[in-house]
Amino acid sequence: MAVDLLLGLQWGDEGKGKIVDYLTKDYNIIARFQGGPNAGHTLEFDGIKHVLHTIPSGIFHKTAINVVGNGVVIDPVIFQKELDGLAKFDINFRDKLLISRKAHIILPTHRLLDAASETSKGKAKIGSTLKGIGPTYMDKTGRNGIRVGDLELDNWKEKYRQLANKHQALIEFYNVDVQYDLKELELQFFEAVEAIKKLKFIDSEEYLHQAQEENKTILAEGAQGSLLDIDFGTYPFVTSSNTTAAGACTGLGIAPNKIKNVYGIFKAYTTRVGSGPFPTELFDENGARMAKVGHEFGATTGRPRRCGWLDLVALKYAVQVNGVTELMMMKADVLSGFETLKVGVAYRYKGEEIKHLPYNIEAENLEPIYKEFSGWKEDITKLKNENDLPQTLKEYIKFIEDEVKVLIKIVSVGPDRTETIIKNQ
Repeated sequence: MAVDLLLGLQWGDEGKGKIVDYLTKDYNIIARFQGGPNAGHTLEFDGIKHVLHTIPSGIFHKTAINVVGNGVVIDPVIFQKELDGLAKFDINFRDKLLISRKAHIILPTHRLLDAASETSKGKAKIGSTLKGIGPTYMDKTGRNGIRVGDLELDNWKEKYRQLANKHQALIEFYNVDVQYDLKELELQFFEAVEAIKKLKFIDSEEYLHQAQEENKTILAEGAQGSLLDIDFGTYPFVTSSNTTAAGACTGLGIAPNKIKNVYGIFKAYTTRVGSGPFPTELFDENGARMAKVGHEFGATTGRPRRCGWLDLVALKYAVQVNGVTELMMMKADVLSGFETLKVGVAYRYKGEEIKHLPYNIEAENLEPIYKEFSGWKEDITKLKNENDLPQTLKEYIKFIEDEVKVLIKIVSVGPDRTETIIKNQ
């Protein structure tokens, strides 16, 4: 059985958690393939809002198996807090939540290194979530990391101490003021590790291979967004993993020819958290309105998101890099009430008009070229059928489809799982 893939096409925060939760009923296995607790996947149903950081977004469905893949980095303390927060929902974690032995572990000193590195950059800081993600991936590629499978070894604490000592020396090298009590952090860490060791560890690539042989349906869940990819994002203002479709292969051990549908998720407008270029960013009342109506605050950090018009150049780029087969547009309801909407359809770059994403998209290098659309005033949050959508919204959707040459299958009209319209049924 082929594997379907779901990922974000912007700078993260597109609404992946809601759609994974919505689609889980059609899948046997939900497998997270990269990132760590810097992700914040928000799900809302039955009047309750849930935010997941590491656990896959299919966890609330009793029939689905949830796999944390080898490409993910895990902070045991945050992971334990997630488990504790879900305890009241009577979830069988032992059988429904499986962790790859090859997933790397975030140590307390990884977080301290993250803070020291970011502080040392001064005004040039990249806007890290300070979760230790970058230093953990650096240890992974430097072949120094500690993996989940190491927790099953008798000498894993010796490996921990050796690596933690190395980290402390590096923190001193940065020569910045980072206050911490490592003994207290380690106390929490070791307690959380013991809690995680009660879960089931698996050789995930073999597990997923056997699942395919048994014709089980698998949905690979990505974190962050394509424009934050370490190779294809707006470097250096990116995350430390491959957030694009290729990351699903390396993050789960799935062969490229086993991927069938690639679901790309984007907002009807654009947002970004932290530093980095953002060509269509708004600094006026329109941007402030998007932020207020869309509740644009990071699910992980709480930081306000920068808001702007939809950047079609960047969206087409993400669609091409990922080989997207179906699009899903989120937060269409947030744009209700705007008299006029704009879409960035090209850039003016070095005196020329271009329609591709160049090497450097800093504001001083380019300016967006916009196409205007009439907005819609209707409240669309209670609509259930695409035929009931305002005509101007239909035209907005049709224009996007024509430009990127991929159909929009889902239109989200609210945060709840029920506020979802399936097109072309």
